[in-house]
Amino acid sequence: MSGFAEVLAAWGEPAYRAEQARQAKLHGAAGWDEVTTLPKALRARLADEVPLWSVVPDARAESRDGTVKWRLRTHDGLAIEAVLIAHARGRRTLCVSSQAGCALGCRFCATGMMGPGRDLTVDEIADQAVLAHHEAGTQAARLANVVFMGMGEPLQNLDAVLGAAEVMHDPRAGVGLSARNIAVSTVGWVPGIARMAEFPLPIRLAVSLHAADDDTRDRIMPVNKRYPVANLLAACRRYSDTTGRRVFIEYLLLDGVNDGPADAKRLAGLLRDGRFHVNLIEYNPTAGPFRGSPPERRERFASALAASGIVASVRRSRGADIAAACGQLATRDAGG
Repeated sequence: MSGFAEVLAAWGEPAYRAEQARQAKLHGAAGWDEVTTLPKALRARLADEVPLWSVVPDARAESRDGTVKWRLRTHDGLAIEAVLIAHARGRRTLCVSSQAGCALGCRFCATGMMGPGRDLTVDEIADQAVLAHHEAGTQAARLANVVFMGMGEPLQNLDAVLGAAEVMHDPRAGVGLSARNIAVSTVGWVPGIARMAEFPLPIRLAVSLHAADDDTRDRIMPVNKRYPVANLLAACRRYSDTTGRRVFIEYLLLDGVNDGPADAKRLAGLLRDGRFHVNLIEYNPTAGPFRGSPPERRERFASALAASGIVASVRRSRGADIAAACGQLATRDAGG
């Protein structure tokens, strides 16, 4: 189904009508009857033809730390999740989904356990940001960042992901994010990395590496059998050389799996050329067999990286008490 802007244009309505509808969404209008800037007859026609929202909240949970998670429904009954993370000084980060489910099956990821699902459309992705923008406003805060780290592999739905990034960046759409505050994360879908390098907006690339050798990565991330570590990092270096931007390496610390001194040494050896920044991530429990590294092992790992010349940031989990943290997004009824 086309979005309302396309429908209005096809009906010969002036462009400002679509802008009036967009502004109403940003202020939280739930349906066409609340878009009172539009003529009543036009609202009635739109209500019959096209929904104002491409996704609608079906459930909402709020963490002790201020993180908000929504279960959202598409118009064909699929359920997806989006997470709004609270930071200091009124900043909010949205973790956005690009697919309902995921075909790549990472062993530590709740979404991967769901199996494949449908790609989301540009509107279904962008509306998550509009919803988050409005929610942030109700908290006297602002939507400062969007990360494509929710459900799905973004680079397998790249046309819609890049289209949604353009919408989020466009000041006319109301959200008006800086492109540098939009990040797309991949588990290593190499063909998409080359396409991202040619995208004109300077959005950021993050790569979920999680292991520095093929044997370990094969066990926890099946995509590695198709695109091994060397191939993946070569694609990342080409991206960095083309764009002049660093690649963010996400490294989830799993107790006894990838968090030993030898793992840190291998990782440092792969990333010494200055094209990368490492984020160490706390593991958040799912139904899988893994446990997060205890604090002392996490600290030793970070220290070993630093001793090898790699400065890493530690990304703390937020929203774990409502299953909203990294790796925990899933829906039991994704098929509707």
